[in-house]
Amino acid sequence: MASHLAGHAPALCAPEADLDGPAGVAAAKPTITLTPREEQLKDLLLSAAKFIDDQDLNNNTPTSSGNPPALSPPQPQREPLVLRWAGGWVRDKLLGIPSHDIDTAINAMTGEAFVDRLRDYCDVAGHRRRHALVPEDVGRLHTVPRNPDKSKHLATSTIRLCGLDVDFVNLRRETYTDESRNPVVEFGTAEEDALRRDASVNALFYNLGTGLVEDFVGGLGDLREGLIRTPMEPLQTFLDDPLRVLRLVRFASRLGFRIDEQAEEVMGDERVLGNLRVKISRERIGVELEKMMKGKRPVESLRLIDRLGLYHAVFTDPERADMPRPDTASWRAAYKCLELLESNKTPGSIYDLLVTSEEARYYAWSLATLTPWEQLPDDPPLPSGKPALPLPMQAARGGFKAPNKLCDVITAAHRHRPAILELREIVREKRAGVDERDRFGMSIRDWDVRGGNWRLQVLFAVLVEVAECTVAVAGKEPTAGSRSQDSVLAEWQQFLDHLVNIDVMNAPSIKRLVDGKMLASALGVRPGRWTGAALDVALAWQFRNPGVVDAAGAIEEVRKRRDELGIH
Repeated sequence: MASHLAGHAPALCAPEADLDGPAGVAAAKPTITLTPREEQLKDLLLSAAKFIDDQDLNNNTPTSSGNPPALSPPQPQREPLVLRWAGGWVRDKLLGIPSHDIDTAINAMTGEAFVDRLRDYCDVAGHRRRHALVPEDVGRLHTVPRNPDKSKHLATSTIRLCGLDVDFVNLRRETYTDESRNPVVEFGTAEEDALRRDASVNALFYNLGTGLVEDFVGGLGDLREGLIRTPMEPLQTFLDDPLRVLRLVRFASRLGFRIDEQAEEVMGDERVLGNLRVKISRERIGVELEKMMKGKRPVESLRLIDRLGLYHAVFTDPERADMPRPDTASWRAAYKCLELLESNKTPGSIYDLLVTSEEARYYAWSLATLTPWEQLPDDPPLPSGKPALPLPMQAARGGFKAPNKLCDVITAAHRHRPAILELREIVREKRAGVDERDRFGMSIRDWDVRGGNWRLQVLFAVLVEVAECTVAVAGKEPTAGSRSQDSVLAEWQQFLDHLVNIDVMNAPSIKRLVDGKMLASALGVRPGRWTGAALDVALAWQFRNPGVVDAAGAIEEVRKRRDELGIH
């Protein structure tokens, strides 16, 4: 089933569930229909668990050869293994959303220990035949180690099984203290594990042994109501782990659910935001933002970040003490504009021309988060005389550890925006030079070389201008000289139409007719400092003479200007 609009109650796939009783196992009666591969995985895990229990608890399991068992040293007594699929997989299955990643919670063994024993079980030929396993059905074990400094409090073991990505970790409880930002993590019960989770709809379990959904915190009712709610008191939940604020935003926007009012009231609490700035690694914030921006409705995430007052805790460099704070009053106009553009993907539209891949879409929404920074002046030049890094890039790199490629686009979009606006004005006012194909083509190549993806640099200029020129606050009267969003977008559409008409949209990929060696040979000189400028002269000639494949004209153009270019 598709996700639902905010405030609308979803229909669960298991209508027979008793959702009116108190939260707990007894109230959780919905069933989940497994796919054939999920059934295969379930049977494999249950058989492996029984195999491990027989070895550890009874010490009488026959060897694989069929010989009498050899007694092994007694193992410490523990509870029989109970396996549960947890969290997002259960939620999505109940909503009818396909899910290929499964978290497996184990009651009495660490994830790594269980997977080690599981692989031993799968090494037995008879077991492989019983479960119809082929070699690729059992992948390699990968353990993500515990890393408290990045709020990774417990090791997780991951393995590819039966075509599914499966994580294994033990049930746990977490206890936070004022003395440390890292919790004390111990083995826990299923209920304790549910209580520590970020949202009740993510705290559901599917018990592999009983085939029942277990609900200890009212998650089924919240799922039916389309509600994102913390299992425990929200303020303390967010103070313990402030990243839960962003996770709730992501799940609310992804599922189209509303956030519980009590949680919303404290998500923007200064104590929570202060902890978010200093307690959570920026890499983890970046992971959450990337999932939001790559999701189906990134605009909903940005609306929530905006409305809940989270912007300055996320899009900033917490390592810089004097980091400024831009006014976000007009930010809404920028991200709503991108939502509007994305809704119109007809050929030749602004979005169609400027956003050409899924990666570009992710970058586009990331750029939309940074438009408020364009209203601030640049930092002073560095002591070396070089320009300081643009503030939007500082906010992206310091705030959510934007990848280098995205940082390059952000920097270029900021630095090239005046030049982009100048060319747009030439087209808008039909100034002299409007038909100079070489001017437009060479500019586009320059933008692309100095940062990559010139189309997204233009999109950034569009969003910034919309934010600057439209009324962002409802009910506010337009000031003299202000322009509507429609008029601004019409001007940008006119600009892009012109680029299409003069055939320069693919300017960065045009193949040069001449190279440096060819020029040097034709002019009877050695390559030198003049080469780069001369190649640009030849390329500009190409733009003025589209379709010509003979290099003679380009070489002659360079020859005419050899004194100007310093060719001796």
